[in-house]
Amino acid sequence: MKKVIALTLATLCVLPSFARKESKTLVKEPSAALERLSPEEAGMSRAKLDLIDSAVNASIVRGDIPGAVVSVVRGDKIVFLRSYGNKSVVPDTIPMSTETLFDLASLSKCVGTATSVMQLLERGKIRLEDSVAMYIPGFKPWVDPQTGEKDRITIMDLLTHSSGLDAYINVPAYVAEYGENTPDSLLNFIAKRVRRNFKPGTDMIYSCLNFITLQGIVEKVTGERLCDYAQKNIFDPLGMAHTTYFPLYGRPQPNSRTASLAGLCAPTEVQSDGKPLTAAVHDPIARRINAGISGNAGVFTNAEDLSIYAAAIMNGGAVNGRRILGSETVRRMTTIPLENDPSVGRALGWDTYLVGGVTSGEIFSMDHTVGHTGYTGTSLVMDLDNKTAVIILAHRVHPSDDGSVARLRCVVANIVAGAIEE
Repeated sequence: MKKVIALTLATLCVLPSFARKESKTLVKEPSAALERLSPEEAGMSRAKLDLIDSAVNASIVRGDIPGAVVSVVRGDKIVFLRSYGNKSVVPDTIPMSTETLFDLASLSKCVGTATSVMQLLERGKIRLEDSVAMYIPGFKPWVDPQTGEKDRITIMDLLTHSSGLDAYINVPAYVAEYGENTPDSLLNFIAKRVRRNFKPGTDMIYSCLNFITLQGIVEKVTGERLCDYAQKNIFDPLGMAHTTYFPLYGRPQPNSRTASLAGLCAPTEVQSDGKPLTAAVHDPIARRINAGISGNAGVFTNAEDLSIYAAAIMNGGAVNGRRILGSETVRRMTTIPLENDPSVGRALGWDTYLVGGVTSGEIFSMDHTVGHTGYTGTSLVMDLDNKTAVIILAHRVHPSDDGSVARLRCVVANIVAGAIEE
């Protein structure tokens, strides 16, 4: 039976100061943190944004979630950032704060994997039309069961979930055959044994296996683990100081930066030993087979850091003088490819209104809104016309996997869209 979680309403937190002392010999670096702006200064209604409080608190009272953090970004400024409820209810009840890190689950596909792929694209390392088999030897094509005709699967097919690969694998059966912490065997399993369900580009199956395959390509091209590449080329350049993967092997020393971030993490599902997962990815493939470094899940972050990332995407790949992608690359990434059948409906790594309308609400631009969700309860929606982002970080899988944020995502998106006045 779901527990009624005690409410702990947090006030707006104060962003840390990144001001530096003036010096005649030191060049002042651009600040990483997004500035705060009042809703009124951003052309939004404060009274309407305050309605988010009742929506989130109602979810907590129903037992849908123990707590959450919500951020609203307009342009390159944060106009709303509040925490609600509790960070943890097992083994102890700990109030939520805006500093809390969350397991992004599948939102990692965008923030970590797809962004890495788009960087490699604009650096001339890969092409969207490249066959996956160029990078992963033995990667099977689609074979028409009627004619025997073969169609190669491309990088774009993986990004748009139009490859035809199965959605997931039977993790216990896989582990029984190959063992845990076997990422190379997993990639070979996807390459040679996973079904191809339709001709690439003609239909859509949302598949974690697509992004695990993309991980394999990134690692092949760069010679680095996905977690290391993303840290050096996305998170650190943007100044996302509270964003990382948590590898489950070779864990950091107690005083390291990663270990200190682990202490800020919201726990997820309670395991058979009675303890919740903390700083360990919830997704079974990512945790049991890919040891916490996975193309489909594994990024942990907080609302302020994810706000920086959202602002960069909405502003053509850069924010506060820090650039991770070119403006045309972002445009391509957030546009539904004309090469695909219209039924696919996905951009390069992102949901669009055609496939993620519930997450985007019912008011934001239908043509230029993209976003993504995470199984644990996270979501990011960006209206590119209004340069407005809605971030909900919740952990509906704590203490057990029976919470829900589906309706809350839509309600909050509608509130934010309705608060735009200019």
